[in-house]
Amino acid sequence: MERRVEPEGVYAVSADVVAREIEGELLIVPLAAGIGDAEDELYTLNETGKAVWSKLDGRTSLRDIVRQLVTEFDAEEAVIGGEVTGLVEELLRRKILVPVN
Repeated sequence: MERRVEPEGVYAVSADVVAREIEGELLIVPLAAGIGDAEDELYTLNETGKAVWSKLDGRTSLRDIVRQLVTEFDAEEAVIGGEVTGLVEELLRRKILVPVN
């Protein structure tokens, strides 16, 4: 059962992945079977995705992350909020992120 992404939700990077920035690209590598769509698959994030990723610390709510990004990117909250929610939903589905209770 998929969990709904909530603005007050707090999310953290799964212990089953590692991420490294190489030549300006953020690479996410699954360490365990069942993470992502296939074993040994690499994931990359663009600049906006990297900005979101850097704030997914397991303590900060998505609402607060969106507010920070609105200031950083000088963009509308609704636009940033939609992008953040979409990315978090995808990363949760792939088990790259985990919800923090």
